[in-house]
Amino acid sequence: MENKRNFANRFDWTLAFILLTFLVISLLAIASAQTSGQYGINYVPLQLRWYVICSVIIGVVMFFEPDQYKKMSWYMYGAGIALLVLLIFMPEGPGQIGERINSAKSWYHTPLGNIQPSEFMKTFYILALARLISKHNEVYSFRSVKTDFILLGKIAATLLLPLALIMKQPDLGSALVFFAITAAVVIVAGISWKIILPTFIGGALVGGSLLWMALYMQSFLEKTFGFKPYQFARIYSWLDPYSFSSSEGYHLITSLNAIGSGEVFGKGFRGREVYVAENHTDFIFTVIGEEWGFIGASIVICMFFLLIYHLTKTTLLLKDPFSTYVCAGIIAMITFHVLENIGMTIQLLPITGIPLPFISYGGSSLMGNSLAIGLVFSMRFHYRTYMFTTHDDDD
Repeated sequence: MENKRNFANRFDWTLAFILLTFLVISLLAIASAQTSGQYGINYVPLQLRWYVICSVIIGVVMFFEPDQYKKMSWYMYGAGIALLVLLIFMPEGPGQIGERINSAKSWYHTPLGNIQPSEFMKTFYILALARLISKHNEVYSFRSVKTDFILLGKIAATLLLPLALIMKQPDLGSALVFFAITAAVVIVAGISWKIILPTFIGGALVGGSLLWMALYMQSFLEKTFGFKPYQFARIYSWLDPYSFSSSEGYHLITSLNAIGSGEVFGKGFRGREVYVAENHTDFIFTVIGEEWGFIGASIVICMFFLLIYHLTKTTLLLKDPFSTYVCAGIIAMITFHVLENIGMTIQLLPITGIPLPFISYGGSSLMGNSLAIGLVFSMRFHYRTYMFTTHDDDD
């Protein structure tokens, strides 16, 4: 009976409305970002083209049922690894397939635009992680400290390869996203807090120690771990941008000036006065803050809260463990993107190359996030079927 329900009842209209709202915000913000004259191309129709492509991606992804993704998860993970490995061997010269941008070899240069495989690898990793955990919990129905450590070892092994390949590019921002995904899925995987809490505390201590050493033991980090001077400069310019106003701190200062000058109500559409580089991509929030002010920026942030709330509500609705783990990973991925992108524009977090989901210009980011959201559409679309039927895991 449930399979005969019509499309209108099974489709997630709320999620579609949220994405449509982000489309409007994105096009308006990008259109305004171009008024500074720093670009010789109109990105609005290009962003609209990416959204059309992404709507097709969501439609195709939604067509398949969660059990099918469970069976394909390792193949998709392997395909993502292959794309990352192949990128290493691509020629790097100007105009070549693997040309470096900002010292990072992270994109395939294609006629459609630059394609960043790590954006897709995030979703592939979530699927593989969800499959691994759900299968482990089926095999070890009786949980113990030993089985939890075995599971953590499997998760670490799954994380290690894509993390190493992404750090080789290097792309610290994407690497941090993988850590956020892993942490969220580990929490919902049922692992004992006697293991999780010390692990997280240990990770926080390591991170804090590295930050302290970056401030006071730079030579040790350079000799022991191979850190580069520009990496330290990013930390210094984050903590005290005005001491580096003519170099690494310049971008953050202009970002703060742009957002702060918007005050409460903003300067109006295309009323920007502060020049911010890359304000159509990673720094799109500066356009929103300057032109729409505190009120407009708060509305955009509330839209992201609404998105996270809706995804969380959908996750709690699902009964299949695999689907639950997938949604948890997607929530973590999007939440981290939002917090890091907005946080770096207002000096709460260091600057990394992470775009604002569904708003920043960029085909790879938009397609990667749409691939993830398509999975949520799929799980919600096929939910009723899974509530009243059982499925065997074919391995």
